[in-house]
Amino acid sequence: MENLFEVQAELRTDGGKGASRRLRHAGKVPAIIYGGSDAPMSVSIDHNRFLRHLQEEAFYAHILTFVVDGKKQQVVLKDLQRHPAKDTKIMHADFLRIDANHAMTMTVQLHFLAEDVAPGVKAGGLVSHLMTDVEISCLPKDLPEYIEVDVSALDLDQSIHLSEIALPEGVTLTALSHASDEQLEEGEHSSYDQAVVNIHTPRVVVEEEVESAEDGAATEGEEEATEE
Repeated sequence: MENLFEVQAELRTDGGKGASRRLRHAGKVPAIIYGGSDAPMSVSIDHNRFLRHLQEEAFYAHILTFVVDGKKQQVVLKDLQRHPAKDTKIMHADFLRIDANHAMTMTVQLHFLAEDVAPGVKAGGLVSHLMTDVEISCLPKDLPEYIEVDVSALDLDQSIHLSEIALPEGVTLTALSHASDEQLEEGEHSSYDQAVVNIHTPRVVVEEEVESAEDGAATEGEEEATEE
């Protein structure tokens, strides 16, 4: 079985747009590994195999084993460029070497739990995910694959903000580093403490009434035109 967290790559010495274009035509993805005390390293990855890696959500926030010509190093996926018209075509990838003793900044997905039992949903409200991922800072050993947001206690017209998310040990949200301790302790939601999810009253009925009124006006206009 293929290890989805181990990436096989080949070292490349040619650079430039022309070389990258030739690699893509050959079914390869040009990539770079940087960070740490070592110099940046240009590599190429098999496109279809890499695409299978990317289908695993945890791949985006996981410590990866990068194998270049038989030598292994620990990295994380830092940036990914897809074709603007073809989402399944990967144009370039950046990987960052990790240092076990230094905090790293990563973007991880949010997983929303227990939405169906939330009081607001039972009262007829709709759940809106205002954010789907967050930027975190932590040591490599504390990197979570995702962060859970419990919605089970959320009532109608209520929200959960960044400061209210239960974070794994050793993990902090970079957005809140700009908010003062006094603001967070007093429960004041600063401009940095954004809402992550809310439950709101559906507006479908109001929209239907507006559409009905517009249809009625259009019908009357057609009847008047016919009479003329």
